[in-house]
Amino acid sequence: MATPQRLIAIDMSKLKINHYEDKSKLKIDHYESRDFKIHSLPVFKMLNLVENDFPFGMRFFVRDSKLYMVGGEKPRPGASPKLLPLERSVGHNESFGDGGLSPYVYILDLTGQDSTTDLDLLKHHTSMLAAKPTPIVVEIEGKIYVLSGTPLQLDCLLPTPTFEVYDPLIEQWKPLDQPLFYRECWSDSQKFDVIDHSVFGTTIYVLTFNLMNDIYHYYSYNVNDGNWRFLGESEDKLPVPYHFTPMCTGKFVPRDKGIYIFFHEDIPHAALIPSNDKSRTRYQALNEVDGALYLRQVASYSGLVVELGEHEMCIMQPGSVQPKEENLYPCRIILYMATFKVEKLLDSSSSAQDRGLKPLSTVDASDVSHTSHHDYDVQDIRAPFLSITCLSKGFYYLYEWGPEASYICSAFFHQLIWT
Repeated sequence: MATPQRLIAIDMSKLKINHYEDKSKLKIDHYESRDFKIHSLPVFKMLNLVENDFPFGMRFFVRDSKLYMVGGEKPRPGASPKLLPLERSVGHNESFGDGGLSPYVYILDLTGQDSTTDLDLLKHHTSMLAAKPTPIVVEIEGKIYVLSGTPLQLDCLLPTPTFEVYDPLIEQWKPLDQPLFYRECWSDSQKFDVIDHSVFGTTIYVLTFNLMNDIYHYYSYNVNDGNWRFLGESEDKLPVPYHFTPMCTGKFVPRDKGIYIFFHEDIPHAALIPSNDKSRTRYQALNEVDGALYLRQVASYSGLVVELGEHEMCIMQPGSVQPKEENLYPCRIILYMATFKVEKLLDSSSSAQDRGLKPLSTVDASDVSHTSHHDYDVQDIRAPFLSITCLSKGFYYLYEWGPEASYICSAFFHQLIWT
């Protein structure tokens, strides 16, 4: 699990099913109820990247058993870790990279037994054409696309190109067209914050926030024609099924690419993607592994979905808990985590309508490019199409997180093989 400052390795074999009967406000120390015990997350290694002279706010992805760490910002020497997540509160080490912004890509080979315990194995692999703070990193058809995000500690123009692509086969970077949201406000790069993104087919969708007008804007970039497009201010206009829009993070089940596990409004769901254009996408709430953070008054943040195996998945959702005496103790970081096995039911290939059952809510994925209607609730249908077997679930303290905000940049599963 990667945060802006740390890599945290979790021993998945020590996770178990924790049962909670108390639905009242989650409490820690002064504020912990006897019926709601929170365990420590079984962390067997924590690598503090910033303390070991690596950039803050790198983004991560895994490819061919290698962990890539991209971009980020290098804080000034001696900067307090507590201040790093706060905008323009620390300043840069201007002798590093491009005035403190990192153009570097580091790589960690995950095939060795010491790969998660030895920072000396983390090597500088390549350099982008320009530095990229808090970048968006996606892989499409074997190529890596990297887009600059909003720098936390710098209030000036972003280095160009702000968008580029890397071809691992020839180990070469290529600049791409400037995004519209940066091109339109090039006199002031701080007018737009890049909030989130998603990928559907060969198209990248980006959600930005206009700081001058307090308006959200949607943009798209198609890797085939190389064009940026402005899609408007509402997700209703996006030509993409809802579960693939920005702010809906998810992953396909490896063994069955027709099943997509994702978060909708902090609740895990599954989508059954139709194999033809005449069927509707079906949804099922994963009640078996839902942490129901809202019942315990936990301030939650965007969750992540991780592939564990052919049929096994993991959901992770960080959050923070306010003490009962609000000024007595600081907020404490917690993590809800669940692992589960996904199995398609025998009759799930037929639609609910074919069996005479009326869905509570469905989306016509085949018509989504011809309609602006995204105004619907993702809810459970009357007949589920998946069997969910919970393998572990629970709330965990995250002492190793340290003073930073509870934000997960990325998470991946790597199985160590001991000889």
